[in-house]
Amino acid sequence: MHPHGRRPGRRPNHHLAVIFGLCLFITACTPFTPVSRTAPQGRLPESYSLYEGGAATPEHWWRTFASTELDGLVDTALAENLGLAAAWARLEQAGALARQSAADLWPQVDAEAGAGVSRRQTDNRGTRDSEDYSLGLISSYEVDLWGRLRAARTADLLEATASREDLYTAAMSVAASVVERWAEIIASRRQLDLLQEQLEVNRTFLDLVELRFEKGIVSALDVYQQRQAVAEVEAEIPLVEASEQLLRHELALLLGKPPGTVFEILETEMPLPPALPALGLPADLLAARPDVRAAGLRLRAADWQVAAARANRLPALRLTAGASYGSDDLDRLFDNWLLNLAANLTAPLLDGGRRTAAVERQAAVAAENLVRYRETVLIAVKEVEDALVREVKQRQHLAGLQRQIDVADKALEQAVERYRKGLNDYLPVLTQLASTQRLARDLITQQTALIRFRIALHRALGGRWTEDLSAPPL
Repeated sequence: MHPHGRRPGRRPNHHLAVIFGLCLFITACTPFTPVSRTAPQGRLPESYSLYEGGAATPEHWWRTFASTELDGLVDTALAENLGLAAAWARLEQAGALARQSAADLWPQVDAEAGAGVSRRQTDNRGTRDSEDYSLGLISSYEVDLWGRLRAARTADLLEATASREDLYTAAMSVAASVVERWAEIIASRRQLDLLQEQLEVNRTFLDLVELRFEKGIVSALDVYQQRQAVAEVEAEIPLVEASEQLLRHELALLLGKPPGTVFEILETEMPLPPALPALGLPADLLAARPDVRAAGLRLRAADWQVAAARANRLPALRLTAGASYGSDDLDRLFDNWLLNLAANLTAPLLDGGRRTAAVERQAAVAAENLVRYRETVLIAVKEVEDALVREVKQRQHLAGLQRQIDVADKALEQAVERYRKGLNDYLPVLTQLASTQRLARDLITQQTALIRFRIALHRALGGRWTEDLSAPPL
């Protein structure tokens, strides 16, 4: 027994009182939090300028085209698209970073161990080998006095959530692109069928003109003009065929398959969209659009980063504890391993304004994110307005185009009738025939544009259907 009644080698830890006093002090510390923002999205219009009430659209809006073929293509793309797979990987990265940031709130404990063999010379000129072992524990912990660590963790969590919204935005783009390519492939096929029909009509007219030429009724100019009309239609066919192949390549890539992959598209009719759906209000886009939600989350994350930078200017309290034992006293390792408990209170004195500059930079980043958030909101409203204007005016254009086609058909009948009776030459027939055929091809093009505008409207309105997505297998 030690003469003073204490175990040898054990010293009183008077500094523990100081540490405990510091721990009591932190309870009075007020952590930094972001400033509260009122209406960060800015002023929004109360309604859309061309709003028309309509039936509610299902979340999976492409099902309004009533095509099981299209449904299967979209499902395949959402499961196998490579761009979405990369977005899922980025989401995993953001989640891992957030978990790393959360780990800073917990103590860190490391173990260290060592072993060695030493050889010593004895008095009788012999050697003696001895083995030494050591085992120790080291722990460190930063007390989050001003909420710096919590602010950084919250910012990383918000950034990870924003990455999920980025994924949802990408999924909406993929679905819209698949529907658009599908509709364009059908349109190309209809264009090709129409060109084949027009080619047969032009050849029939050519036979008629050549017959009249053989009888000496018309000149060779009429024959050459109609042959030119036949050649013009023949020249259009390869371009339409190439366009369909390119669209199939793009669709295959969206499905995560190599270009040139053969897949059947059996639909033959243009899937004209129904009446305008219920649109809601512009303010609804704040919750319905994933890109708007992502911008809002990044704004909040930037505000928390400002709080973390402000807290970094104040003193930091770090606790460390350690114990190290050799081979002779390993049995006492866990007896009281806080023998080397220490606390370090560090405060910045002179740093050349580095921390102040860091706060100013983060504040500027937050200001930039605020502007970007407002811009994203306005762009979302603009996209809905654009899609509405385009569809409403496109429907009016299609109605006018159909009236023009009806009149052109009647004019062609009159021109052919007058030509057969010898009341006029072939030029009016040729001109009216070319005009009628051009209008027929343009009708398919404009019908396809109407579908694209409806797709753009659904894409602009957003939705919550992306929340049902599952990560693809790696």
